[in-house]
Formats: sequence, C-alpha cells, structure tokens
Amino acid sequence: MVTQPVPFREALRVWVRIALQSFGGPAGQISVMYRILVDEKRWIDEPRFLHALNYCMLLPGPEAQQLAIYIGWLLHGTRGGLAAGILFVLPGFFAILGLSLLYVGFHGTAVVAALLWGLKAAVIAIVLESVIRIGRRALGDPYRVALAVTSFLAIFFFAVPFPAIVLGAGAIGALAVRFAPRERSEPGAPDSGATERLAGEPTSRRGWRRALRVVAIGLALWFVPLGLLALHFGRDHVLVQMGLFFSRAAVVTFGGAYAVLAYVGQQAVETFGWLRPGEMLDGLGMAETTPGPLIMVLQFVGFLGAYRHPGGLAPLSAGLLGALITVWVTFVPCFLWIFLGAPYVEILRRQRALSGALAAITAAVVGVIANLALWFALHTLFGRLNTLRFGAVRLLVPVWASLDPAALVLAAAASFALLRLKLGMEKVLLATTVVGMVWALVVGR
Repeated sequence: MVTQPVPFREALRVWVRIALQSFGGPAGQISVMYRILVDEKRWIDEPRFLHALNYCMLLPGPEAQQLAIYIGWLLHGTRGGLAAGILFVLPGFFAILGLSLLYVGFHGTAVVAALLWGLKAAVIAIVLESVIRIGRRALGDPYRVALAVTSFLAIFFFAVPFPAIVLGAGAIGALAVRFAPRERSEPGAPDSGATERLAGEPTSRRGWRRALRVVAIGLALWFVPLGLLALHFGRDHVLVQMGLFFSRAAVVTFGGAYAVLAYVGQQAVETFGWLRPGEMLDGLGMAETTPGPLIMVLQFVGFLGAYRHPGGLAPLSAGLLGALITVWVTFVPCFLWIFLGAPYVEILRRQRALSGALAAITAAVVGVIANLALWFALHTLFGRLNTLRFGAVRLLVPVWASLDPAALVLAAAASFALLRLKLGMEKVLLATTVVGMVWALVVGR
C-alpha cells in the first residue's frame, strides 16, 4: 500500500469531484465522501471518518461541509481545509443562484410550476434513500435503533427541540459506554496505511495563542462585512437584518438544514415576510436536487427576501447581495468551528465516554432525518394538512381528499428506481423531473 502524503493538486481534483456528486442532502454527501475518501482513495480510515462525522454533528451548521473542511485540514492543514470547504459549496451556490433567477423571473409560468412539481416528487425519493443509507451505517444494533426511533417520536409528535435531542442522546451514550463498554465502543482500530497518508496532519498545533488567532480572524471575516453594510445602508436595511438573522441561525441551529428548516421557514414567512407560505418547500426542492450542502436553501431565502425588499437597490442587485451575505454568514462560522477545534479532535477520539456520546448522537440524528422525510412527503403529496393536538402531543393529519395521485405514483416510481433498481441518483432525478414536468404540462394536476 502506498503511504506517501496526498499531493495537494490531486486532492483539489478529488474535492471538485466530490462537490459535483454531492446530491441528496447531508446523507448523500457523506456517503459520497465515504465512498471516495475511505473506500476508493483510502486517504482516511473508517473509524477516524466516523469519529470526525460525530464531532461535526455536535456543531451548529452543515455537518457534511464541516466534515469536508476537517478532512481537508487533516490532509493539508489550513489550505486543505479552505480548499475542501470552498469547493464543496461553489457548485451549489451557482446552481441555486441560477434557479433563484429563474424562479423570480418565471415563477408564474406553467413550465416552471411543472418543473418545481416534478422536483418535489423526486426529492421524496432522494430523502427516503438518504435516510436508509445513513441508517444502515449508524444503526448497527438494537440500542442505536431505539435511539433513532425515540428521537423521531420526540420531534414528530412532541416537537422536542433538536438541541434537547442532541443533549439527551449524548448523555445516554456516555452512560451506556460506562455501564456497557463492550457493546457501545466504536469500531476497530484505525488502518495504519490510511493514517500514514495524513502526513500533513497538524494535530500538534495547539495552544491558546493559536486559538486566539483563529477566533480573531474568524470573527473579523464573519462580522466586518456586516459592519460595512450597516455603515453604508443603515442597521434596518434588509441585507443587514439578513446578515444578523442568519448569523444567529448559524450559532443556534444544530443538525444542518434538517434542523434549520422549520426555524428559518417560520421566521422568514411570519416574522420578516421574506417568503410566502409554501415557498420554503420550493427552495428545499432546489437544494435537494443540486450539488452541495442542503443548507444552501438559505441562499434561496436570502435572494428572494432581498429581491422583494430591495431597500433602494435594483431588485436583482439586492437579490444577489442577499444571496451572498446569507451564504457568507452561514459558512464562515463552519471554518471557524473546525479550525478552532480540529487540533483537539484526535485527542477526543481516546475519550471513551465522549466517543459513546457522539455515536449515540449520530443514531438520534437518523430519527431527525426520518422526521423531515415524512414531513416533506406529507407536504408534497397532500394539498392540505390538519394539525391536531392532544395535550403535549402534536399530530399532522393529511386531508385525504387533497392527495395528489400523480405525485404519489411518481415518487413511488423514483423510490423503486433508487432503492431496488439502483439506477443512480442523477439518472433518477433527471428522469423523474422530466416525466413530472411533462405530466404536469400535458395532463395537468
């Protein structure tokens, strides 16, 4: 086995390849990274990959992009982390920007409405396939299955906040390792060949001076652009309000886009008036069907909100700036979290209680993703939903008369093609979208 350090130029080509294949939300993106980096290239071994994933799931923001930053940092230090994180986002940024322009320019036309309808049906299959894929990796025993089921019931029926689920699962995992260490330990030892490939791994660079320098640079990059916008446009301008709001979201929303969806959707519609009801689903459909982090749906929110409230700017210019500032304050914190904590992650691998807590959190997140899959399917297949409450229990009940049979058939066919025929996500996505668009235009819905 070759154990020389990975050439930086080769790593750049691989990160571009990963970015262009990263469809289907975090589960799909993590699977792509695992297949290429662990199975194919053997640049990192499975235990280290899973430990890094568990660490990233503890952080606010998109775990898949943070995982890319961390592995890039392991391979080539700061420049490797910057390259991996930026390349992971760029394809999705340009794709969402193009779709946002199409949305505001032609949203009322039959063609675009039909395209969005086909996309939503395809997304149901993609999310379902993602839940199954990540579940197979994370749920290796009845203990972890129970954690996933419990987290699903907690968030779907009781609306338990995601941070509470993370803390509860982490506490259970730490206790489980203490009282049943054999059953709750992480998989085997790292592969020596893969570990030796991390010749650029700068894990010895620790200390308070480095930490202060990283924090100072990260906070400056994060907030100086917001300060300049406030000086030029005033604090009440929509661009400044977006920057502040999405900065708060970057800090308090754990679990990536799956956790941020409900929070941002409610605030963007009810508090700020940036979106109309149902448009968050349109944005999610765009993000699910383009490469890059699923949290790029926030770029759509930023573009649309600024486009509709330009504050003295031309609408398209405001929309572009809204998209840029939203993406900036969403992803700059990701680099800050990883560069600040990365030198200590390898130490954490040797802490059994923490490893058990992180493994339990991974299992619980599967239940959270399953909740979003069901939520998205209900809102796509049914025109109306009723919310029933029985004390602390909340239940979404579809109005069966509002079922869209064509969307159900299309989603079922796409799921069959993905799960049984193994046709590949890109082929299924393209076929489902085209068939759905033609059906919507010719037959109607």
